[in-house]
Amino acid sequence: MNQNASLSAPPRRTRGIVLLGLAVLVMASAVLVVRGPLMMAAPRCVAGRWHGCFDTFNGVVLMTLVALPPAALVVWALARRRRAAGVASAWRMSLAEVGLVHGTVPFLWMTMMPGAGVGTVPPRVSLVPLRDLVTMGPLGIAGNLLVFAALGFFAPMRFAALASVPRILALGAGCSALVETAQYVLRLDRVSSVDDVLVNTAGAVLAALASRRWWRTTAEASSDRPRPAPAAAG
Repeated sequence: MNQNASLSAPPRRTRGIVLLGLAVLVMASAVLVVRGPLMMAAPRCVAGRWHGCFDTFNGVVLMTLVALPPAALVVWALARRRRAAGVASAWRMSLAEVGLVHGTVPFLWMTMMPGAGVGTVPPRVSLVPLRDLVTMGPLGIAGNLLVFAALGFFAPMRFAALASVPRILALGAGCSALVETAQYVLRLDRVSSVDDVLVNTAGAVLAALASRRWWRTTAEASSDRPRPAPAAAG
């Protein structure tokens, strides 16, 4: 019996519990800080009104938080189905899929929200690197870092083909460039900035590095294929 392996299991489990607790604590603290603005959008969201809920940052953030329990339920259902099919990494795959969608779609929605001059103000482009960082401010930079953070964090956990820093960098840059192009083409009264692409890409890469220990490998992808049901004897 490998005593080193048996002794290392409890510390790993403890470390995971501590990290999970810290993540919950950070999220709870963030919600506590922004609870005032979120509660301003709550009546309209509860009433099912589009205006004042889904067309505001506060409303989208509130609905994203409200959707966390259903998202967790979807993770559980997917993982249970995969485990029944004999998939080894059922929980990790399910968490990665749901986390990727739940963590990316709200930020894309907020990024594509039109300004007051939508359709009338000429599209604006800023192609000088680092010029717009000064006007972004800490909140703007943090928001841009988070736009594709879930994509960078969960994509290499789900897809072995994306489990490398250069590929995540290319994926983040490509997705961000598409968003900026869409803002320009649709004339959303937003500035299509190269700095947005740079910060979005940096957020995706940093998030990918944070999840590196859980990246999916080619060997795992082969072993996670559903196992065929045994043939009935007859």
